[in-house]
Amino acid sequence: MSVNYQGQVAIVTGAGAGLGRSHALALAARGAKVVVNDLGAKDGALSAGSLAVVAEIEAAGGEAIANGANVADMAQVETLVAQTIEQWGRVDILVNNAGILRDKSFGNMPIEDFQLVVNVHLMGSVNCTKAVWAIMKEQGYGRIVMTTSSSGLYGNFGQANYGAAKMGVAGLMNTLCIEGEKYDIKVNCLSPTANTAMTENLIGDQRVLDMMTVDSVTAGLLALVAKESPNRAILGCGAGGYARAVIKETDGIYLSPEQQTPENILAKWDQIEDESNSQELKAGWMQTNKYVAKAAAFLGIDLAAK
Repeated sequence: MSVNYQGQVAIVTGAGAGLGRSHALALAARGAKVVVNDLGAKDGALSAGSLAVVAEIEAAGGEAIANGANVADMAQVETLVAQTIEQWGRVDILVNNAGILRDKSFGNMPIEDFQLVVNVHLMGSVNCTKAVWAIMKEQGYGRIVMTTSSSGLYGNFGQANYGAAKMGVAGLMNTLCIEGEKYDIKVNCLSPTANTAMTENLIGDQRVLDMMTVDSVTAGLLALVAKESPNRAILGCGAGGYARAVIKETDGIYLSPEQQTPENILAKWDQIEDESNSQELKAGWMQTNKYVAKAAAFLGIDLAAK
C-alpha cells in the first residue's frame, strides 16, 4: 500500500514552523495541494513562516497558498475556507495543529491565560472543523485530525489550561467520528512528542532531543489522514514510537437501591477499579446499556426478550 494525496486539498493550521511546517511539506510531497495557515503579526496578515513554507513547496514542484487567519476567530476561519474553495474547489484534509502555551500553576494562572489557550486549541479546532464540515459532507469524503497531548490525556504540572483544551479536542473527536462516518468523514487525534520550540526547554539531553524529530510525528499524521485511515483513534507519536491511547471503563459493580451509599462505594473501591474486565466504550449509550444490564440482571429481567 502506498499512501498519497494526489488530487486532494489539505488545510494545515499553525503551519509556519515546527510540526505544522513538517505536516504541510510532507502532505505536499505526496501530492496534496496545501493551505499553509499561520498567524501573522496582525490578524489576517501573512507570516514569514507561512510564506517560506509555501516557497519550499513550490520549489519542490508542489502547489500551496499561505493564509494568516486566526483560528480563534470564526469569521477569519470562514474566509480561510472560502479562499481554499475559490482556489481549488474542495477540502479533503484538515489538520488542526495551531496552538500556544501559557504555562503556569493553576493557582497562579490568570483566568485570561486559561481562556486564551482554550480559545486557540479547542475553539480553534471547533471553528476550523465547523467551517469545512458541510463541504466534506457534500463531497462525501473528509479526513480531520485534532492535535491532542499527553498533558490532556494524562496531566502535566503547570498546564491546566493546555490539558483541558487538549482533552477537549479528544471529546470533540469522539462525537464527530460518529456523526461523520456515513459521509466517509474520519476524525482522529494525534498526540505528538517532538523537539520543537514548545519542548526544547523541557528535555536536556541533546541525544534524546535529536531522536525526537518532527518527521517521526508527521509520519503518524500522514497515516491518520490517508484514505485508509482508522476512525476515532488517538495516535501517540514520538522519537519513533507509535501507540494508540484508549479510554477504557472497568466492569465495575452493581449496588441495589438500599446499598447505594458513599460508604458502600468506597468499601468496594478495589472492585470498582479492577481492570481485569475493562473495555473500550465507543459511544455514550454503551455505558448506559452496561449499567442498565447490571440492574436488569439483579432484578432477573431478560432484556433480550423485550
